[in-house]
Amino acid sequence: MHATSVSNKPLLVTMGCPVGIGPEIICRYTQLKGHLPLDQIVVLGNREVLTKAAKLTGADLPVRLWQPGEKLDSAYLAVHEVDTPDVSQANWGMPTAQTGKAMALYIEKAVTLLLHGQASALVTCPISKESLHAAGYTYPGHTEMLATLTKSQHVRMMMAGPRLKVVLVTIHEAIRQVPEKIQTSNIIACIAQTLTSLKEDFGIAEPRLAVAALNPHGGEGGLFGSEEKQQIGPAIQAFSGKAQVSGPWPPDTIFYQAAHGVFDAVVAMYHDQGLIPFKLLHFDDGVNCTLGLPIVRTSVDHGTAYDIAGKGVARPTSLAAALTMARNIARNRGIIP
Repeated sequence: MHATSVSNKPLLVTMGCPVGIGPEIICRYTQLKGHLPLDQIVVLGNREVLTKAAKLTGADLPVRLWQPGEKLDSAYLAVHEVDTPDVSQANWGMPTAQTGKAMALYIEKAVTLLLHGQASALVTCPISKESLHAAGYTYPGHTEMLATLTKSQHVRMMMAGPRLKVVLVTIHEAIRQVPEKIQTSNIIACIAQTLTSLKEDFGIAEPRLAVAALNPHGGEGGLFGSEEKQQIGPAIQAFSGKAQVSGPWPPDTIFYQAAHGVFDAVVAMYHDQGLIPFKLLHFDDGVNCTLGLPIVRTSVDHGTAYDIAGKGVARPTSLAAALTMARNIARNRGIIP
């Protein structure tokens, strides 16, 4: 099997919501020093919207249409247009059912290209769950949509930055539903997927993994809850002698320890437990990486930011980190040289 060039298997970037900051951060990314060559990147979105974004950000860059198999050139931004409702005249910061339909179709097309081996990885710009639902989709978010499109049963959200990596046992669940969702089998599966990703995607031969408790002070011996003894502890014990997995650690200290290099990642029990400390450290350069998919997928770790959309001030640092991480994971998996 001969090696395929990066240009023949580009990184795909979905534009996200057409009236959010996705188009802007894509164009502003091209202005960063040290950005990946544009002959490695293809945007799935709308050419007119990207052209408008290029003008408002001052990006002196032509936007040209691309079809799978065509050669890429670093002199322009390549866009693969998807047949969607016309969003070219939509107003910045004002999502509609039409923009929701468009951003969903960008994702669907990207997954198709990846599953057919026509691209190396997927980087997603932010979408609006509200307009996604207005367009008739019922997915809670990007992660669940990608799981359905790729027929993946067990996916995890990893938030990754230079100092801290966090993986969630539960993702988009109401707080009151979390205790019933953190069953031992679910925690074991999350730990196993995290260990595999740290080894295969990040090249850590012997990862050190911390598991956070659910309750204050790690449950305080059962005074503040029984989940540590009944669910979390047995899951950790399942890896005894097989991997460096420890816990359950009090949530108010374990993220500090991991951020200072004691652990390579932390398994958190629920969304905000993991994302609050993560975003305190990596608000600008954090990356959302989905585990358990047959494709490489990373994403910016921020939302559509409708309040600043169209103003040309959105920062592209998270997108830059997501693109670099996607390329590195694709290389570590042997998808690209």
